[in-house]
Amino acid sequence: MNKPIDVDVLVVGSGNAALVAGLAAQEQGCSVLVIEKGTEALAGGNTRYTAGAMRFAYDDIADLLPLMSTPDDVRIATADFGSYPRSRFAEDLAGFNDSGELTTEQQSLVDESLPTIQWLADLGLRFDPIWDRQSFEHDGRRVFWGGLTLEAAGEGDGLFHVERQLFEQGGGVVRYETEMNELLVEVHDGDQAVCGVVTATGEQIRSRAVVLACGGFESSDELRVQHLGEVWKRARIRGTPHNTGAGLGVAYALGAAAHGVYENCHATPMDLHMVEYGNLDLPPMERKNYRKICYFLGVMLNARGERFVDEGQNFRNYTYAQFGRAILEQPEGFAWQLFDAKVDSLLYGEYRFHDAHFVESDTLDGLIGQLEGVDHDRARATMASFNQAVDQSVAFDPTLLDGRAAIGLTPPRSNWAQRLDTPPYRAYPVTGGITFTYGGLHVDDDGAVLRDDEKPIAGLYACGELVGGVFIAGYPGGSGLTSGAVFGRRAGYGAARRAASQKAT
Repeated sequence: MNKPIDVDVLVVGSGNAALVAGLAAQEQGCSVLVIEKGTEALAGGNTRYTAGAMRFAYDDIADLLPLMSTPDDVRIATADFGSYPRSRFAEDLAGFNDSGELTTEQQSLVDESLPTIQWLADLGLRFDPIWDRQSFEHDGRRVFWGGLTLEAAGEGDGLFHVERQLFEQGGGVVRYETEMNELLVEVHDGDQAVCGVVTATGEQIRSRAVVLACGGFESSDELRVQHLGEVWKRARIRGTPHNTGAGLGVAYALGAAAHGVYENCHATPMDLHMVEYGNLDLPPMERKNYRKICYFLGVMLNARGERFVDEGQNFRNYTYAQFGRAILEQPEGFAWQLFDAKVDSLLYGEYRFHDAHFVESDTLDGLIGQLEGVDHDRARATMASFNQAVDQSVAFDPTLLDGRAAIGLTPPRSNWAQRLDTPPYRAYPVTGGITFTYGGLHVDDDGAVLRDDEKPIAGLYACGELVGGVFIAGYPGGSGLTSGAVFGRRAGYGAARRAASQKAT
């Protein structure tokens, strides 16, 4: 290239996937610049809205202890972390696929999950057991469930800050309020190659490789309706307002292939009255508290006063990313989650969040009478049938799929069914919230973006939400951040190899 190069690798976006890509490229000796559309206060993409859980395969506690920030925590001695082998991770992902077979991207996620987490720990990241949300006490032990045990220290906000600190300590630079407008392309002997970006102000930033890590299209009303359907216009946006599909747009302009399932997404039950984008006035660690995902401990009713899902179908982290869609598709796009006092101590902190909306009563009848927008007579009949159908001969045990069902109901109730019979009673209004989209770009083993003919676009790489094919019809909780790290590392290494080859010429 004749014109001066500003940086070896340019990363667009500043979330987990972006920073991991930057760290990986740095490890290979590259100079790296990260550009972020938002202000510093809004940097980090969706990462800072998460609770920081990261799902990965492991054999036993020996794999976990070196990752922990406090491996000498006295609680660990009486905790049961179980195991989560690669076969189980693969089974969990395949369970959400229509074919039951893993995609190439899913197999990579499974195989590279533990090595990537270990690599992050080697760089300086640390993780904590998810005591509050992924474990219950049973026979004097703290039992972890659902294959998900560790979260980044400081949750998603902590993950972002530590990754950014490590990146900057390695000489990396993050430029805020720098929006990508288009990709710079040069043509040599008829072949085009990406060589940087043009910003919204017209500035050209030249690089030897570009990594797109700027999220999916969940924050675009137009693209949600186009790909997901009309009801998604009313979905609450859980994360950053900046994920509007810009990375997809610039890649398509160069002939990139769309890949994955565009009509599906990670959709979470959220407080019906939450402020859009998780309330940007709150600290990032508080924004996640608008989630409402303890439905498995109670009953959900729609506007008709009817149940519409099996609240106890599986462990919460296998259903919550799908139940947001189920709620949104109900009449008027909302539901109520009902609980009694028996489960109050088991509800997550988000139900005690200062901005949580709920109604309360000393009687179930009185509670139902306060459910705004609901057919009260039908709701009373539904709850009477539910209470009568609970099989009380089976012990309630939240640490396993306990088989405590409500017999003969449609839809069924498979686990953790308990009569609502202990005051006070509470109900929380919820709707569907979108976290990230599943459709993206096709990338190869180097993270390079592919065209329809499966040939790479020289100099262009992608990671994070922009990688299609990782999630199909559902999502086992904690996989998103891990996927961002796995494919971010891959894209960073691929971009570094491209930069090295360009230097050599």
